Amino acid sequence: MSDDEAAENGADAEEESVDEEPEPEPIDLEAIREALAAFEDDVESLEGDLEAAETEDDLDVVEADLESFRSELEEIEIPEPPETEDDEDEDEEEEEITPEEELQERYDEIEDDLSDLEDDLEDQRGPYGEDVVGEIDGTSGTITGTRWTEEGNAELIEAVDDFLDDLNDLLDSSVTLVNQGETVPEQLDATLDNAAAAVEQAALDADDDAETIAGLLEATDDLEEDVDDATEWTDLEIREQLRREGFYDVLDHVKDFPPEWHAIKVHEKRGNVDMILLALETFDSDFMEEHCMEALERMGPEEAIDPMLQKANRRDTAAMRILGTIGVASDEVVETLLDYVDSNPNLQKPSFRALGELGAEAAVQPIANQLIEENPDVRSWAARSLGLIGDTRAIDPLADVLADDEEDRVRASAAWALNRIGTAEALEIVADYGDDRAYLVQAEAEKASLEPAT
Repeated sequence: MSDDEAAENGADAEEESVDEEPEPEPIDLEAIREALAAFEDDVESLEGDLEAAETEDDLDVVEADLESFRSELEEIEIPEPPETEDDEDEDEEEEEITPEEELQERYDEIEDDLSDLEDDLEDQRGPYGEDVVGEIDGTSGTITGTRWTEEGNAELIEAVDDFLDDLNDLLDSSVTLVNQGETVPEQLDATLDNAAAAVEQAALDADDDAETIAGLLEATDDLEEDVDDATEWTDLEIREQLRREGFYDVLDHVKDFPPEWHAIKVHEKRGNVDMILLALETFDSDFMEEHCMEALERMGPEEAIDPMLQKANRRDTAAMRILGTIGVASDEVVETLLDYVDSNPNLQKPSFRALGELGAEAAVQPIANQLIEENPDVRSWAARSLGLIGDTRAIDPLADVLADDEEDRVRASAAWALNRIGTAEALEIVADYGDDRAYLVQAEAEKASLEPAT
């Protein structure tokens, strides 16, 4: 072998030596097994310490031991079991648990026991004065967040008054009902705020005042039960709700059946929008909803904007029509209706009409884009909507429709829209179609020749 070959072989051997990774040290499974056995003994010891704890200080010691125990346990790493090759030719046999899997099961059981101890520790703590305050605040929220009947308000006052008797006996305090607030729930909310403040000021100790805290929690439980039993508005039948609101007061006699229908007619005649909206909100009846919506569409009251917006956002076509009748082109109303301009025809028709009645200038371009839709009905509705809006930007696209659309009824709608816009330019365009093939277009051309330009 030459010196060069020897040098080359030596370099290869050295390179192989450098590239080789050292063999991993074998994992001492027996040491892990012994460590887990020690942890199992520690769990039993911690269970005994927790059972023996009598004070908050005792529980603090146990909690610190549990935290230390968990930290030490998490330092143990259980190795993955070795991979085995499946032999499809051999009959399947029940797999044996590997030593690694057995250790993992023991580790998981210790961790579960530790979690149980942590839960038991929390259960054994307290209760605290803060728990009483939380119960009071929760009940106060129920009172203010619920609509009550008159008798329900009376029942709530009695319930809170009884609770204050218990509270004052236990704390030697003098919390009383207050008149702060316009409604009974607001007054009771202020009263319970004072009760919670009295508990906080008492600075109750979980050990020394355990009996007082338990008594207060029993009192709050009684208060919560009494509040749950108080008569809510939803506990009443629908007709009883409406009767209490004065819905039927307008009826001297019942002319139509059901009486609610007759009442809606009278309220519409008298302009009682609030009563019609009340009926719309209360009745779960398609029949009554239809008549309420028809009344609102005839009346067009601004008070109906918000409920109609809610219904329009749920694709209610009657609500869209009513928004157009009301005629208030607020940003929210226009944006809600614009959502349906490029939709299906059932939703496009009422939205086009409403936007036209509102004179919504922001809708001109989106609606003009619909003049080339395949559906001739959509093109016709779009043209008429642009006419109602009356914006001069629509003149050119409408002129194109009048000149080129294949459907005469669509062309007639475009001619009508140009007449509605009414500028000299718009009227001149339509007037040129006096001898058009379609009678409806001829009629619009005749109108254009007689209309004075705006």
